[in-house]
Amino acid sequence: MDIVGFLKSQFICHLLICYIFIVSGLIINFIQLFTLILWPINKQLFRRINCRLAYCISSQMVMLLEWWSGTDCTLYTDPESYHKYGKENAIVILNHNFEIDFLCGWNFCERFGVLGSSKVLAKKELSYMPIIGWMWYFLEIVFCKRKWEEDRKTVMQKLLNLRDYPENFWFLIHCEGTRFTEQKHQISMQVAEAKGLPKLKYHLLPRTKGFAVTVQCLRNVVSAVYDSTLNFRNNENPTLLGVLNGKKYHADLYFLLFTVGRRIPLEEVPEDEQECSNWLHKLYQEKDAFQEEYYRTGTYPAVPIVPPRRPWTLLNWLFWALLLLYPLFKLLINMINSGSSLTLASFAFVIVMASVGVRWMIGVTEINKGSTYGNNDNKQKQK
Repeated sequence: MDIVGFLKSQFICHLLICYIFIVSGLIINFIQLFTLILWPINKQLFRRINCRLAYCISSQMVMLLEWWSGTDCTLYTDPESYHKYGKENAIVILNHNFEIDFLCGWNFCERFGVLGSSKVLAKKELSYMPIIGWMWYFLEIVFCKRKWEEDRKTVMQKLLNLRDYPENFWFLIHCEGTRFTEQKHQISMQVAEAKGLPKLKYHLLPRTKGFAVTVQCLRNVVSAVYDSTLNFRNNENPTLLGVLNGKKYHADLYFLLFTVGRRIPLEEVPEDEQECSNWLHKLYQEKDAFQEEYYRTGTYPAVPIVPPRRPWTLLNWLFWALLLLYPLFKLLINMINSGSSLTLASFAFVIVMASVGVRWMIGVTEINKGSTYGNNDNKQKQK
């Protein structure tokens, strides 16, 4: 291991990175709170400012993937469609198999200039999480309780609010509703059999209602649907902890932009909810075939393109590092010079609590600590 790799694996480096992320994130959340006064005066200005503030937070996560771990991200797509990415509103359908698939989604949003304005359909519990959850609140992210009878009205209203959004955005959606595990897959395929639907080998049965409502509410605002399938070479099993340790991964994303021939405008996605549901089920059968092809050949049937890294994620992180590390080191030196055992013990306690907090934040992304949604929910539907 070289000296750089050794330093990346050290816990003290991880603490400093997390210190910068947590403190800068809370500062930005505090600034976002004050932007609320703009909402009744100039809603579009409020939105533009919060896109930039949100970028300051989410780009730090992307910096870890791009610059700290040096993960390679290759895009497989149609070259004729490549120039459209980032220049139009789009619904992006993502598979949900890896602990860092959300981070890879953000990475491609960053490379096409829509990271600050990107939207997701997220579970309600995340809205209470400091920094990311609070950032999402000011970005008008669509939160749901995963109980469709309760969610439908709220989700529709949130989506309709995005119709006049002033920035180009990608609406990222995991139609499977939860991260893939063998247990969830087994239960999901039991439901597929009960409903007479073709079984999937590498995906869970898609939850079609959320997608259908998204298409319905964003029609004439969103130009296209992007189907994306993420994989990692050499059977890599990427984790956020691995990224934090500076481990390099190799991500391949198959990005299919639908329109005539190769691409279907959103207007051609069926408006009827049942027909839209059938369309999505067919799409997931095609995704499964692409996944099978990837496992067999190690590549996708499209042209590989590596979108260039932009410097802004690194520059943003360096700005916050310079701003926040100086007072931290100055405080630490003063504490050591004071010689007070109580002060040093207090500092050690803060370090321990910080390490626990860091581990908790990382644990949120771990597959074995994921939600039970999909384990019991489908069973209940079969009864």
